[in-house]
Amino acid sequence: MASFAKKEHQFLAELGLAPRNPGSFACGAWGGEGPVITTTNPTNNEVIAEVVEASVEDYEKGMSACFDAAKTWMAVPSPKRGEIVRQIGDALRAKLHHLGRLLSLEMGKILPEGIGEVQEIIDMCDYAVGLSRQLNGSIIPSERPNHMMMEVWNPLGVVGVITAFNFPCAVLGWNACIALVCGNCVVWKGAPTTPLITIAMTKMVASVFEKNNLPSAIFTAFCGGAEIGQAIALDTRIPLVSFTGSTKVGQMVQQQVNARFGKCLLELSGNNAIIVMDDADIPLAVRSVLFAAVGTAGQRCTTCRRLLLHESIYQTVLDQLVEVYKQVSIGDPLEKGTLLGPLHTTASKESFLKGIQTIRSQGGKILLGGSAIESEGNIVQPTIVEISPDAPVVKEELFGPVLYVMKFQTLKEAIEINNSVPQGLSSSIFTRKPDAIFKWIGPHGSDCGIVNVNIPTNGAEIGGAFGGEKATGGGREAGSDSWKQYMRRATCTINYGSELPLAQGINFG
Repeated sequence: MASFAKKEHQFLAELGLAPRNPGSFACGAWGGEGPVITTTNPTNNEVIAEVVEASVEDYEKGMSACFDAAKTWMAVPSPKRGEIVRQIGDALRAKLHHLGRLLSLEMGKILPEGIGEVQEIIDMCDYAVGLSRQLNGSIIPSERPNHMMMEVWNPLGVVGVITAFNFPCAVLGWNACIALVCGNCVVWKGAPTTPLITIAMTKMVASVFEKNNLPSAIFTAFCGGAEIGQAIALDTRIPLVSFTGSTKVGQMVQQQVNARFGKCLLELSGNNAIIVMDDADIPLAVRSVLFAAVGTAGQRCTTCRRLLLHESIYQTVLDQLVEVYKQVSIGDPLEKGTLLGPLHTTASKESFLKGIQTIRSQGGKILLGGSAIESEGNIVQPTIVEISPDAPVVKEELFGPVLYVMKFQTLKEAIEINNSVPQGLSSSIFTRKPDAIFKWIGPHGSDCGIVNVNIPTNGAEIGGAFGGEKATGGGREAGSDSWKQYMRRATCTINYGSELPLAQGINFG
């Protein structure tokens, strides 16, 4: 492959990658009986490598071994499981920059973001190590003499993780690090268009289990398409499935998992708004909007897609924003100084262009951008649009660097616009007024899962629970008490006396 011949891509071999790669890690061995696909560099659409995807037969073989390995892994004390996750973090640290470059090469996000994503998994490993000693239950006072009530948390068994292209390994970290310390095995299906990241990450995780003489099937991974995802969704051996992707597909996954009484963690579409009040720090707001709307080429689920400006500062903010947009360096994400790389696929670019046509047909005014940039890759212009909040296109998630700008008069109106879309992931307000801040974060404020003040909608820290409401799916991953979703809770009542008093004072004979 041409990419392997390039000097700047020699790091691929150091990650254990080759011009042709098996894409099924099952029973501790690499293989694959599915179709052969190519993975491409979105900057120029050149082929990077070939991958042999997993077949449904590969999945069944790997899942059987993973299910059996769960018996061994859940018996390992939680702090010892934390030690394994600590070692995974150290393995990733040793290859941080190589993995970050791979992420930028295959996904298309700029190098600082690629390295930052890998760092996020390392941070999740550190977080999970501490958590492994704090999976605490609780003692509950019993109304009956000589009785004790308590909560006990036990592993689920196997957790399925289906990730998307835009964060091809960070979302794995949110789920796998927590699932592993909670005593679960993990079966991972990476995004079909970022298979090299799936393979490189799996090689590192697998090496840690091998070094510690633990079953490699504890972490099982597959490159593949919808048939592997459907197999996970339908598999009764997987009590919990975490799915990241579109609302449409997420709804299908949820129905399949719910039909077998499994549990779902859904991280779906976002349609995130930033509100800028009349008292806001305008330079701070403009810098935040730039990162929120242009970062990752608008392909984050937390990307700012709607900018709500108070009418009194509307033109001032808009003029400043247009000026900073004009200074954005666009091009190869691996080159220093680039702020906007390509969209991930040619289909993404076509969707962007189709979206621009829809925007125009619904009365949107293109203030800046709105076109693809002539190149071999999938690069488009960052785009600012004036449009009514009632336009149907505003209610949808256009996955690219398109920012809708609109006016409001009162905070109440701004909150209503923020809450008027089907999605409910992230939101932010820029203001110095305490009354506005507390209304915004209160019961009559934003209806999103992430409610920020004076920071962008994106760039969440791992310590908080990540996720959204409504059509975003309701899932919560990463920090806070998200770990409870990866375990089963048992309420235990122990009678250490010789009498049998009944609850609620019942006398039964």
